[in-house]
Amino acid sequence: MTDCVLSIDQGTTGTTALLLDQTVSVVASSNKEFPNHYPAPGLVEHDLDEIWASVEAAVTAALAKAGPVNIVAIGITNQRETCVFWDAVTGEPIHRALVWQDRRTSDFCGALKAAGHEAMIRSKTGLVIDPYFSGTKAKWLLDAVDGARARAAAGTVLFGTIDSWLAWRLCGAHATDPSNASRTLLFNIHTMDWDDDLLDLFGIPRACLPRICDNAEQLGATRGLKFLPDGIPVSGMAGDQQAALFGQACFGQGDAKCTYGTGAFILMNTGQQAVTSHTGLLTTVGWRLNGSVTYALEGSAFIAGAAVQWLRDGLGVIATAEEIESLARTVDDTGGVVFVPALAGLGAPHWRPEARGMVSGITGGTTKAHLARAVLEGIALQIADILGAMESDSEIQLRELKVDGGAARNDLLMQFQADVLRTRCVRPTVLETTALGSAFLAGLGVGFWKSEERVRETWSEDSTFTPNMSDDGVEGHLAAWAEAVAKA
Repeated sequence: MTDCVLSIDQGTTGTTALLLDQTVSVVASSNKEFPNHYPAPGLVEHDLDEIWASVEAAVTAALAKAGPVNIVAIGITNQRETCVFWDAVTGEPIHRALVWQDRRTSDFCGALKAAGHEAMIRSKTGLVIDPYFSGTKAKWLLDAVDGARARAAAGTVLFGTIDSWLAWRLCGAHATDPSNASRTLLFNIHTMDWDDDLLDLFGIPRACLPRICDNAEQLGATRGLKFLPDGIPVSGMAGDQQAALFGQACFGQGDAKCTYGTGAFILMNTGQQAVTSHTGLLTTVGWRLNGSVTYALEGSAFIAGAAVQWLRDGLGVIATAEEIESLARTVDDTGGVVFVPALAGLGAPHWRPEARGMVSGITGGTTKAHLARAVLEGIALQIADILGAMESDSEIQLRELKVDGGAARNDLLMQFQADVLRTRCVRPTVLETTALGSAFLAGLGVGFWKSEERVRETWSEDSTFTPNMSDDGVEGHLAAWAEAVAKA
């Protein structure tokens, strides 16, 4: 019977279960989608019963594919800023989870900025004031649900991001790790604890908050589950982007990766230094192992793969996401069309929640192929914005960018990304680096792998994309992009 680590990768549109053996071979994996709910424009919610059903179905399917295995540990990785409150006894949520894309707290964020809180919040959290982060959502939930704040103060209602809720469901532990906590607006990344000033500002009782654990730490063991035996340690936890940074073996200062998922996320390892951004990026915790903290700079684009889904589901331009590359390759360029993928506002380095997506440069000769190519280029051009800001803040010019996530399979997108970044993009053999990272952390937590160096040795390259566009070509794309973003 093969010894394996199980990674549960709970994302925005689906859950992936991945079984990894000690040689870092993927024994089996399965993904199960679940719906997003949109009660009104700008509002995005998840039903936790639907999320849990996707977890159970994904794990069950992966185990069926794998055959007899011995699961030695479970790692959790998750959509980070999505948050929920639930009853401490029954587990019943007091409201649907508010998803990281949800913009309902925009007015409150504006009021916080107007009141002069931004500098204080940034100095403690490394974050900007934006509805993206879960602290303002937590306040909204406590304000909106009758009696919720009193129950939270009594500890009979618990708060958490999705990692905390999954850990509670799997093993009864109410805990979160520093990578997830650092995305709440409630956590001080320098003291590595919940911050009383921030809790007071947002009106969040400390009694409802999870314990802060290391990223590789045994939290408890499975119990009473239909789809897993009792006694499996839950021993690894990280927010999805930090898990991908770990899974890409970006352990050195200056190492960076971009994950192309629903959104696109660049993280750069800055070592033990929490680098302050002057360009609108975020300073965040990468991970904490054995009490030692690794920090990172992050730039987030809210929409990446979701733009391809919009072409598929919203416009019917393509029948499957995979079709976009072949369609885009039928034209040599976009014919002057520029797509700004601000379908849920603009993230770093602009932070304009009111911005909206835009297609410009349309003529009578524009075809769906031009639009498809413009969507791919728009995804890459917003990454170029973020990376330029990251190099400025860190004073490090990247040697390469490691890429992963579903859209990293798209060779046309990856080549254009390398061109506009003027640096090579390296794609790994295993693209599920988010699940890989949480599996590595869980394995480290139980000694299945002994060190980060062992993890580094397992990383392998699939393809490298080297820039080959002329400087004039790159400058033309960047100029057209800047003009379009200004309009959006």
